[in-house]
Amino acid sequence: MNNNITVIAFDADDTLWINEPYFQEAEKEFCILLEDYLPQHSVSQELFKTEINNLHLYGYGVKGFMLCMIETVSKVSNGTAPLSLINKTIEIGHELLQKPVELLDGVTETLEHLKEKYRLVVATKGDLLDQERKLKKSGLQEYFHHIEIMSDKKESDYQKLLKHLDCKPENFLMLGNSIKSDILPVLEIGGSAAHIPYHVTWVHEQHDLNIEYSNFMELEKLNDILDYL
Repeated sequence: MNNNITVIAFDADDTLWINEPYFQEAEKEFCILLEDYLPQHSVSQELFKTEINNLHLYGYGVKGFMLCMIETVSKVSNGTAPLSLINKTIEIGHELLQKPVELLDGVTETLEHLKEKYRLVVATKGDLLDQERKLKKSGLQEYFHHIEIMSDKKESDYQKLLKHLDCKPENFLMLGNSIKSDILPVLEIGGSAAHIPYHVTWVHEQHDLNIEYSNFMELEKLNDILDYL
């Protein structure tokens, strides 16, 4: 492991706290709602297509997901769905925005160990208000030097973050559960990255290529990083 690390960034959703299972529960509820129009798996496919088509407009997060659900209701029903169905769809989104924040194992202990030696940063995608809510409810704010809620996580987004932090790539380590968003872009710009897989990952974030970088680590859980620093 690179011993020049001075800044450690953490993804939030499914790295610090539970997120994707809540989305999957909401999607299942939504698909059941529309099963009079299409089988549940077909509704799920239509919703995913709508989400991908709208990513450039809405970005990532619950509010974009809600809009995509409403659009899917219209598509699947050919515009004939009653208003009550739209209202139930909005309710599903509202429930998602009020889910409890449940920290993953070892998060607090890991941050406690690292906070004196490194600048700790949150670098996450998602809806601004929702991520701010989750961070506040998590009780973790005190550990972080900087919070960056990003519209996307591409190389250019990380370069912008590093510039803001006045940090060189060789001094930067990113920890997260998404190979596509948290790992590959950071490795490409010369940073270090550690993948902590989560048992549930959104299809759009899945990635199955082998990664051959000397500054990449595959960990089982977050606090395993303490063995390398």
